[in-house]
Amino acid sequence: MKFDRRGFLTGSAGLAGALALTSCTSNGRRADDQPECIDGAGCATALSQPGSDGLIDEAVYQRRIDEYLRFATAEFIPGSAPGVAGHLIRAGRDPDYRWAVDEVTVDAFADTWDKIDSWEDTRDFDLMYLLWLLKLGAGSESSGATVGNNMTTLSPKLLQAIEQRLVDNRYRYNDPNPDGRLDNLWYWSENHIVIGRVIEFLAGQHLSEQTFTVTGLTGAEHMERSKPEILQWIGERARFGFFEWHSNVYMLKNITPLITLIELGDDPELTVPAAMALDLCLVDLAAHTHAGCYTAPRGRTYKKDKMTSRDEATFGTAKLLFDDTTFDYQSHTDTGVTYLCAAGAYRPPQAVVDMALAKAPGVVRERHGIFVDDAAPVAEYPKAPFGYHFDDPANLSFWWSLGAVGTWQVAGIGLSEAKRYDLFEVPLLAQVKALVDLNGGDIDRIRPWLQKNHAIVNFGFLGEANTYAWRGDAVSLASVQDHRFGQMRDQAHSWQAAIDADALVFTNHPVTDRDESTDWAEDGRPGYWTGEASMPRSAQHERAAIHIYQPAWDETTDELLWGVFGYQPFTHAYVPQDRFDEVAQEGRWTFARKGDGWIALWSWRTPTWRDYDPTRFATDGMEQPFDLVAEGGPDNVWIVEVGEAGEAADGGFAAWKASVLKVEPQVERTDSGFVVSYDSASAGTMTFGSTGPLTLDGLEVDLGDFPRHDSAFGTVDHLDTTMEFTTESAKLKLNFEAKTRAVGLV
Repeated sequence: MKFDRRGFLTGSAGLAGALALTSCTSNGRRADDQPECIDGAGCATALSQPGSDGLIDEAVYQRRIDEYLRFATAEFIPGSAPGVAGHLIRAGRDPDYRWAVDEVTVDAFADTWDKIDSWEDTRDFDLMYLLWLLKLGAGSESSGATVGNNMTTLSPKLLQAIEQRLVDNRYRYNDPNPDGRLDNLWYWSENHIVIGRVIEFLAGQHLSEQTFTVTGLTGAEHMERSKPEILQWIGERARFGFFEWHSNVYMLKNITPLITLIELGDDPELTVPAAMALDLCLVDLAAHTHAGCYTAPRGRTYKKDKMTSRDEATFGTAKLLFDDTTFDYQSHTDTGVTYLCAAGAYRPPQAVVDMALAKAPGVVRERHGIFVDDAAPVAEYPKAPFGYHFDDPANLSFWWSLGAVGTWQVAGIGLSEAKRYDLFEVPLLAQVKALVDLNGGDIDRIRPWLQKNHAIVNFGFLGEANTYAWRGDAVSLASVQDHRFGQMRDQAHSWQAAIDADALVFTNHPVTDRDESTDWAEDGRPGYWTGEASMPRSAQHERAAIHIYQPAWDETTDELLWGVFGYQPFTHAYVPQDRFDEVAQEGRWTFARKGDGWIALWSWRTPTWRDYDPTRFATDGMEQPFDLVAEGGPDNVWIVEVGEAGEAADGGFAAWKASVLKVEPQVERTDSGFVVSYDSASAGTMTFGSTGPLTLDGLEVDLGDFPRHDSAFGTVDHLDTTMEFTTESAKLKLNFEAKTRAVGLV
């Protein structure tokens, strides 16, 4: 039986810990002392002017913008808001550019109107993109275009249709709904929260005197109620990091609303905080970027985004900012790149660019999220961290944005809010309702049931993640350390080794078998490649890592749940042979090389290649096997080591392989778990197991309690809201308490 994360993970957010951000510049002047922004959508700003010291080189940036716009405008879809925006931006920059602007009509957006008017999920994304058309399509003077022509003017009827949807939209799950309409929007993830608050604020700003249909509030009142919650979201990212850690899908859904707010907003008290939050997004991306690949473990991703980095939602943004890959742009309607191309106020700090392009930067350690022990004994009044009380409905969105729907601590407010606002009538929450009904809707039964079965039913919980990444010049490796061992995580990506955007390797424990489909994006729910039926216990040190798979549950745990969540009796690895220069197997080792980058993968259970008939199963055009299966059981040990040219005494790949093969890993499997000893070619003797610490040559190594960020570019303590990053040429300092953003040269 297939299941859906949103079908199980069921807006006010908690006020505790929010930072009262206001706007100052890095030199202490108030926002109203600053010049207006130039060359883009236009805004009131307190940001450093493009071209200032410490920002990306403006001439280089403009060349990259022109390059993307030429690519983007090679395609024209009159009903695509991001696509239309690309043509408007290019027309605003190039007086000779012509396009079929008259084909952008109300009827061209019929599918978008149906989605918004029916209150369907992700309509907030569409409304965000449509807000840009109100600005960019209002004519050259209003849009900030640098040239004047009718190529930047959209139909007034289309703009009116957009405005009407903004007025009629329901922005929060607890807004009035007297007609009892089904509202299918997922309000509760980290990215949906910021998108929802930003579109509410900007809709209110644009239509400040109009009365909005659902709430009866004016646009100005919608601005007033959304502004502090935008600042709160920013403050939480500063303190706690990203709940959807390193997501190559949803990081873009943080980037896009922030650049939208910076460029379309008129409130200087939001401009600098939004820019600082956007800087944090880009620091995260830059610190883990290697040759076009966002090499990081991920709290949320899918098969469609993870089998090649060319498919990552963040790929285009990284290419625009860092230009560290020879692969072409992949999307003509990339919302990150498109709206960065329109930006007149925001420019990326040069320090961020340097971080992405640094030579052999080494280790990056980070901590994201909040720890909650879902296995703790049930208590009537559990202690909540950081003042986000579990029994306060105002904190529901905060906890659900951490994926904590299946935690017993949050079940009480989840159940009460679902009843109060008819959330169980929404199809997305049908499976949640079924599990509630299974326990008679009795919270005193639901809580202990969730605690008992937390390893299964709390599969969306992102929790606290300590992530570890190592980057060399030719290869990279990243893991999430000892995270929710043995428990299901429906969208997690535990580790990855990468040489470039295509040449990458990872493992997972599949829930479902492979889809019999020739559509490469298809993967079941959660899937064969998407997520983990059981999270490995992972430990990485620089270029070597050990990953222990040992499910914490099976068919004996709960017969009913096994019927829904049962998993496959094996683990497997993705090793796309077609995308490497050389792949070879020796014993239980699999070696892969591309250029000067090398990856070695070992399995305790003997791995074999799985055949794919391309008439039945999607292969993404690959001809050689790519699915390396370790049959014999869902428990296994995978070991990975990476290397690069120049480190094998000039003996090259062959000498490096010989060094890896010198000593076979030792694994002992007992009833209680695994004990592993591995003589790493790079790290020395590593010992690890299902319990106990990681040791290197006999010394214990911490796997948790990392700083917020720790790398060659700077260290930020956990919960610290002052962050400073320094490269060889530039520096960036973000002080969320003092409300300052400082950029400069070293």
